[in-house]
Amino acid sequence: MMQNIPLARKIRFAIAVVVYLLTVIWIGNFWLLFGLAVIFDIYITKKVPWDFLKKTKDGKKPAAWLEWIDALVFALVAVYIINIFLFQNYKIPTSSLEKTMLVGDHLFVSKLSYGPRMPMTPIAFPLVQNTFPIVNSPSFTKWPKWDYKRLKGFGKVERDDIVVFNFPTGDTVAVYRTNPDYYITIYELGRNQINQNPSLLEGRQFDSEYELRMFINDLGREIVYNNPSEFGKVLYRPVDRRDNYVKRCVALPGDLFEIRSNQIYINGEPVENPETLQHNHHVITDGTRLNQRFFERLEISQDDVRDGGIGPHYVLPLTESMVEAIETYNFVESISIDEHRNTRGIEQVFPYSRHFPWSRDNYGPVTIPAKGETVELTLENLLLYERIITAYEGNTLHVANGTIFINNEPADSYTFEMDYYFMLGDNRHKSADSRYWGFVPEDHIVGRPILVWLSLNKDKGFPSNIRWNRFFKVVKGD
Repeated sequence: MMQNIPLARKIRFAIAVVVYLLTVIWIGNFWLLFGLAVIFDIYITKKVPWDFLKKTKDGKKPAAWLEWIDALVFALVAVYIINIFLFQNYKIPTSSLEKTMLVGDHLFVSKLSYGPRMPMTPIAFPLVQNTFPIVNSPSFTKWPKWDYKRLKGFGKVERDDIVVFNFPTGDTVAVYRTNPDYYITIYELGRNQINQNPSLLEGRQFDSEYELRMFINDLGREIVYNNPSEFGKVLYRPVDRRDNYVKRCVALPGDLFEIRSNQIYINGEPVENPETLQHNHHVITDGTRLNQRFFERLEISQDDVRDGGIGPHYVLPLTESMVEAIETYNFVESISIDEHRNTRGIEQVFPYSRHFPWSRDNYGPVTIPAKGETVELTLENLLLYERIITAYEGNTLHVANGTIFINNEPADSYTFEMDYYFMLGDNRHKSADSRYWGFVPEDHIVGRPILVWLSLNKDKGFPSNIRWNRFFKVVKGD
């Protein structure tokens, strides 16, 4: 058969095979070697009429509907490739990054900034993250499933970068109760169950806080599964099909991270805060009611305005420059930052442990896990690393008779297989971030927002809701 093939076609075939093999080696996913059969048929055997949409038996122009199908398939493939390797659209849904990013901003997210991540679930419908709207069915297939692989990018995640990533604790989702996430939900449900019925603990002995936590989670999990009308179906989502979040990376692998009275410290040194950083402040007036015009002038969303209690008392997210501006108003009697301290040792933030009595505004110190580094494991710090060991790095974990077992082997230390990051929103008191669900693994990193291409104010109607001044605004970290 090969003898009758023109030399030029053989050369083109050889070049195509070499280029394809080099691409497969670069990507590192050898499932793609099956594509050699397609290349062989295109250049050598020609058994499959790959251009059947463009030709008919009598040589006439194909039907219009065939051309439409051809164009649609090409467009979907092109969009899929662009989404994987180049750019992705993302819409800001919440105010957690105001004033850096505004609710209603539509962003171009660069996959090249940190390197395109190969799809872990490669067979998926483009432009749909995890579920088809209306029909509410998965937009991807669970097979085949590829291991994590990231191609070379223009750089790596740096401190203060604005980063888009897959929500780490979004692996399990109760579709009717997505906020707070599944794990916080089952923990709160289980704890409430024990508070209402302390006899559930009678006759049980727990040698560690970890064992008690697993028992509480099991109680909450049972409530969720037994009440589908309230919580909905419980779904598992692979890493690349978890919801996209966008936050600021405030700590890198190996950093010693701490928050003291709302100020971040890295390795013991205070960091320079971005100008857009906001904290909730208590604003008390002389009786004057703040109107809509006041909030619009300061670009405060209606969702962020809270009544502070008795009298004209407001709780507002404000930057330092906004505080300085409000202090000049003669009707403002006082303005003070809102600060939470965990004085009673209540489990307020991740890892929700009595051994880590941290709060939203006073957190740590904690060292951010780094690939290859080893940490001592104790019954006291196990909850801090439990999800890394199990959910993110795929090991089994249990405690028996005061001993920690990883993959059924006794363990007093653990070596991290990936780098991890700590992500916070700039609207610090209105952000669900790493303080509540922990570290972000490197395989969850999606990309970096680079440009706002559309911005719509949800508090206004069309056309006044269009923020023309934000069109094609470059996203900056500072």
